[in-house]
Amino acid sequence: MATEIYIVRHGETMFNQLNKVQGWCDSPLTVKGINDLKVTANALSQVRFDNMYSSDLKRAIDTVHLMKDANQVSEIGKIKKLPEFREVFFGSFEGDDIEETWREVALAAGVGPQTDVTKIINQVGIYEFREATKKADPRHLAENKKELDERMVRAIDVLHELTKNEKRVLIVSHGDFIKTLAIKYWNQSDGLHDIIFPNNGSVTRGILRDNGNFEIVDYNVNAEDM
Repeated sequence: MATEIYIVRHGETMFNQLNKVQGWCDSPLTVKGINDLKVTANALSQVRFDNMYSSDLKRAIDTVHLMKDANQVSEIGKIKKLPEFREVFFGSFEGDDIEETWREVALAAGVGPQTDVTKIINQVGIYEFREATKKADPRHLAENKKELDERMVRAIDVLHELTKNEKRVLIVSHGDFIKTLAIKYWNQSDGLHDIIFPNNGSVTRGILRDNGNFEIVDYNVNAEDM
C-alpha cells in the first residue's frame, strides 16, 4: 500500500525573523508564525490522516500540535518524534547571521564573498555547497553531503517502516531539510541546482511506495491550494 505523505514546514520562528542560522538550535514560533499556521491547519482540517509525525525540535513539535488540534476528521494519538527529520545541521554557524555565514561558505567554495545562497549553490552545486559549509565551519561540525544524504535516506526508511499500514500521514519538518529532500526526490529538480526555499507553513506532498521508493509530487504549496 502506497502512503501519501504531507510534509509541512514549521511556522516562522524568532530566528527566522532575525535572519539567523537555525538548524539544530531552536527558537520559539512568533505570533505571525502561529497565525500563519492556523491558516494551514484550517485548510487541512478536513483531510483525514492516519497519523502525524514530527521532527524532534520544539518548533516542529509545536507546529504538529496545531495541525492535530485543528483537524476535525482524524483520530491522532501521541505524536512520534523523528530526529531523522531535523533541520540540516550548520555546526558552529548555528545562531549566526545568515548573510555572514553564506559569505564564509562562498569563500570556502572558491566563488568569492557572496551572500546570495542560491547563486552560490548554482555555481558549485548543492553537494559542493554542503562540503564548503563543513570546510568553512571552524569546528567542521556542519553536515556535509554524505552525512546529510545518509540521514535523508534513513528518514525515508524509518517513515516507510512506520507507515506500512497507513494511507496518509502528516509530518512536520524544516525548510532546508525539505528543500534538500525535494532536490533529491522531486522530478522537477535536476538533483544539483537550487530550488525555491519552502515557505513557513507550506505543504510538500510525497508518495512512499510499498517497496520503499519515495517521490515528491507537489512542492511548497499553500495548504489552501492542495
